[in-house]
Amino acid sequence: MGFDWPALLRLGLGHLRLRPAEFWALSPGELMLMLGEPGRAQPLGRQGLGDLMKNFPDTQKGAGHE
Repeated sequence: MGFDWPALLRLGLGHLRLRPAEFWALSPGELMLMLGEPGRAQPLGRQGLGDLMKNFPDTQKGAGHE
């Protein structure tokens, strides 16, 4: 039984919308994280990103927010 490359390529290029160079540059661990492998950390979603931005806002140096 061989490795299902077509299915992996469909996930990377289709589902994740990676460019071929981006797909081939990923390590297996990075790819599994992006795909949301069960039992591992899930990819950051919109809600999670919004929470991070709210809790850790970017500030500009010299803007009095140091």
